[in-house]
Amino acid sequence: MNRTTLSLLAAATALAAATGLAALTAPDGGEATAGAKAPARLPVERSSLLCPAPTTSDIGETAYTSFAPAGSEADAGVESTAALTPSVTTLADLDKDADKDADKDADEPADEEKKDEEEKTGTAKQPTPAKPFLALKEPGKPVGAEESGSDAPALVGTATGTFAPGWTTQQTTTVPAGSGRGVLGVSCTVPDTDFWFPGASLAKDRQDYVHLTNPDDTAAVVDIELYGKDGALKSQLTEGIPVPAGASVPVLLPTLTTDKAEDVTVHVTTRTGRVGAVVRGAGDETGSDWLPASTDPAGTLVLPGIPADATSVRLVAFVPGDDDADVKLRLATASGTITPAGAESLRVKSGMTASLDLKDVTKGEAGSLLLSPSESGGQATPVVAALQVTRGTGDKQEFAFIPATAPVTERATAADNRAKGSVLSLTAPDATAEVKVTASAGTGGGEPVVKKYTVKGGTTLAIPTPPVPGGLKGSYALTIEPESGGPVHAARTLLLPQKGIEMFTVQTLPDDRGTVEVPQAEQDLSVLDE
Repeated sequence: MNRTTLSLLAAATALAAATGLAALTAPDGGEATAGAKAPARLPVERSSLLCPAPTTSDIGETAYTSFAPAGSEADAGVESTAALTPSVTTLADLDKDADKDADKDADEPADEEKKDEEEKTGTAKQPTPAKPFLALKEPGKPVGAEESGSDAPALVGTATGTFAPGWTTQQTTTVPAGSGRGVLGVSCTVPDTDFWFPGASLAKDRQDYVHLTNPDDTAAVVDIELYGKDGALKSQLTEGIPVPAGASVPVLLPTLTTDKAEDVTVHVTTRTGRVGAVVRGAGDETGSDWLPASTDPAGTLVLPGIPADATSVRLVAFVPGDDDADVKLRLATASGTITPAGAESLRVKSGMTASLDLKDVTKGEAGSLLLSPSESGGQATPVVAALQVTRGTGDKQEFAFIPATAPVTERATAADNRAKGSVLSLTAPDATAEVKVTASAGTGGGEPVVKKYTVKGGTTLAIPTPPVPGGLKGSYALTIEPESGGPVHAARTLLLPQKGIEMFTVQTLPDDRGTVEVPQAEQDLSVLDE
């Protein structure tokens, strides 16, 4: 008997033993099923948030509101925490550290010997964990904090257990005067490896930064690409940008290229690691705000929440792929969907940033912009897009950004709502939808309130007075949950006028991705028969 025969016999014996053992250990003593069940959706047990450094102004005031919805049934055995701590490094800190390192070069051998000895004897000091800047105490109850001036750092946060599903933090900064004055609002972002920002600018009156924040314990390496109306811009120092562990690095866009362009698409990717990325757009006379990333490239996009009194709306779009796109524009208003006169479509060439001035397209009626292929049944070339929306005129104007956003499939949350000045926009681009909106307790107290709304297909429902908690003290969160019907896209506007300037900010509300599909694996002995 040769080695091959022995090997086959051994394999057959092992297979028979495995078959017998599997039969003995089948779930509940029953027979193994022939097919796998559909994946179950379970709450996530860990999530991360990254908040950029809020302002460089000494007179800026920043308010934070952090919230996790109640009712998430995460694993009881997992520790539940949710806290935001200051990032450990900025560009200024890196410069200081470099100077310190240069001064210590002569002492390095002695320091290394001391370090080795401490490690051997176990006397080395352990690093002190950073003190949380903002931490949740229980789901369903938001917490708030405030910070003044330009020293407010970027924040890095992690939530676990029952706090992880749907954890949301809003950062709202008010700069009453000076360059970049305005209200800057942003929902702190989740880390990723690929971001598209149509709507940035290299115009003479703009100073736009892209803020990169690394949540992990290892360094990330980032590339930044810039695209204008004629394609990729000549750039320098855009490849291999290091973002140290736990650090936040702001990059001024004009330092990356000598080209000037009114409308620019910024593409941020990571070679290694992951980051949170968001663009801060600031104009000398037009105000400032945060530009979050557009949703993933798609042939059909929704940009919800254009204010009724918008005096100017500018669409910026970009095609990441090799094909050009002919995009049809429609406006979903309170009464139905219309085609804007003189702005029926937009041609977007591959690799080039296209823009279209829609002027006062809303005509006093709040709406949402719908983008789709120009020809019915035509090829849907994926695009990314964002709006720059202006309220007011002259030296009293203020702008905000509305990127294309994904629908709310299960739940979305807007933190930092006020008793006055909050406007909730719900858009049903296709079929009519039923939506439940829950106002949480306030940061200083109050009782939750629930209301339900019907959003007719092809319309935008603007709610100038969303539900407000009973006995509200402080700020609160609004949670949106579609209950039936077609897809729903949502946005929240904060109206915070200052000295006659119509200051405002808009946050789109994509699904919070509080649950994840987990396949249900069962033993299937039929594979042994093949």
